[in-house]
Amino acid sequence: MNVTQVSIFLQNKPGHLEKILKILDDKGINIITLTIAETTDFGVLRLISDLPEEAVAALKENNVTCSITQVLALALDDTPGALYQAVKSFSRCHLNIEYMYAFAEKRDGRATMIFRFDDVEKARTVLLKEGFKVLSNQDIIK
Repeated sequence: MNVTQVSIFLQNKPGHLEKILKILDDKGINIITLTIAETTDFGVLRLISDLPEEAVAALKENNVTCSITQVLALALDDTPGALYQAVKSFSRCHLNIEYMYAFAEKRDGRATMIFRFDDVEKARTVLLKEGFKVLSNQDIIK
């Protein structure tokens, strides 16, 4: 039930993001959500797409440094404190969040959050026991 994320290394210069987006567009790959973490010289573009393996293949064909990472997508109630309750549960279960980001749109009236944990399989098992709705790739791209 993990979600496959594509992580792409970018130089922080005009035109580099455009190049990545064109490669994906040329292959008909749809981006579902993304985030960019940056520094002065480089950035990491993390995205969820409908075809992650094809995205990586197309990027590597064009000499773009990228990789696949397993992340968890959780459906959380879109109410005040829902994210706090989730993070409090993660702390109680000793789960370390490496990074997280959110979908811009609600799905089925719920917020969708993407989490990268240091141990994704342990996190998935614990979160299911805690009653969280862990989403799959199919849940995300529909």
